[in-house]
Amino acid sequence: MKPTRRRRTVLPTVLALIPLLALGCSAQTDTDTDGADGAKGEGPSSGRAGDAPRPVEGLGDIVVAGRPVTGSKPSGQAKLPYQRTYASGPLYAAVTGYRSMAYGQAGLEAVYDDVLSAGVKGRGSLSGHVVTTIRPELQSAAADALGSRKGAAVAVDAGSGRILALVSTPSYDPSAFSGYVSSDEKAWRELLGDSDKPMLNRALREAAEPRETFHVVVAAAALEEGLYRSVDEATRAPLPYTLPGTTTELDSDGAPCARASIRTALRRACDNVFASIAVELGRSSLAATAEAFGFNDDAAGVPVRVAESTYPTGDVKGHEVALSGIGSGGVRVTPLKMVEVMAVIANGGRSVAPSMVDTVVLGDGTVQKPKDGAASAAPRRVIGRGTAEQLQSVIEDASGGKGAAGLTGWVAPPTGSSGSEPTAWSVSYARDKSGRPIAMAVRVDGPGSDGTGDAGPAVAVSERMRSAVS
Repeated sequence: MKPTRRRRTVLPTVLALIPLLALGCSAQTDTDTDGADGAKGEGPSSGRAGDAPRPVEGLGDIVVAGRPVTGSKPSGQAKLPYQRTYASGPLYAAVTGYRSMAYGQAGLEAVYDDVLSAGVKGRGSLSGHVVTTIRPELQSAAADALGSRKGAAVAVDAGSGRILALVSTPSYDPSAFSGYVSSDEKAWRELLGDSDKPMLNRALREAAEPRETFHVVVAAAALEEGLYRSVDEATRAPLPYTLPGTTTELDSDGAPCARASIRTALRRACDNVFASIAVELGRSSLAATAEAFGFNDDAAGVPVRVAESTYPTGDVKGHEVALSGIGSGGVRVTPLKMVEVMAVIANGGRSVAPSMVDTVVLGDGTVQKPKDGAASAAPRRVIGRGTAEQLQSVIEDASGGKGAAGLTGWVAPPTGSSGSEPTAWSVSYARDKSGRPIAMAVRVDGPGSDGTGDAGPAVAVSERMRSAVS
């Protein structure tokens, strides 16, 4: 039987150049040795409030850049005497979550309910506050660029793990149902019935195929395992590449991908190269690298719980291993996980657990670091410094060393499928004026109706975020 050629539905990935303007001198962010990673965080783990907001009666606040983005007002009810209010509710909903007299709490409101509502529970207690790591100018840039489209954007300081922006769109206003009257019930039911799922935190809770953006994880595995010593060494991947045990071919749309180097393959989205590398490595080796990046970890939190990003486990057939190498075949990631991957590369191979909480002010005025253990953990080496530097050279090469670049990906719905949407990805990092690397990940669902493979909408959001960083 004549082999059938698989029609590629993914256009070539390109390096999305995101040049930085008016940069300061680069700061060295990876000064450790492999055996002596520095501790994360700044300052003592606890102390007395100085410039921190003072404890209050009633509900405490969630704070962004020194300003509360929440408030409260008397509810007129003895059992729940205060009703939550929100400033710029839709802008920060993915960060704050919600607090409703009728429907409970979610997000930071739920994680720190014991702190935020301590003063409501009587006995002379005061409520504390939660101080976040969010930068309002970066949060606003991401939200404005995404607009009403379905998607998510995350930015993380690669050296500290501080989440600087966390946006999910379309968003919602948690003030709309914070009370206990008929209008609150109506707003709640409308949100739950909305097909666009505005209450789903896509940045943290929705995992999807990463496609070409996962190539960088496969490249890291190839270098770490010694399959190839350099990103400039020719690979053994033919063009087209036939998936093991099938007649399906990956042809990379005619790009110069035959036995292309990792450098060329990353820049030209050569699926044949990364499918071939995945099979050469084998599922176990590739899974080990993916898990070093944090895949298959169902206990992640920032401190809000995060959906698990997965790499296939168990008995996986050869063609499935090949598909996993191109970010398909059971690979699923959240935008937060992809920003972590880029942060590891930007930070010289080390991972710093991300968190969107800087400090917690307790009711007695004591200031503490976040309650989640990961937020105070020391940096963890994921890949070697040499591997990270080689990948940095690929990502930064096209920008002429001037700042930042990224990888884009396009995921088209399967032929004949219904209800599926095309998805655009952009993952990148940039250096701010002080030289600190800021990793960014953007996913936009349904960016176009013709399925042509345009990752432009995700790149446009990244560019707006880059402008806010610089």
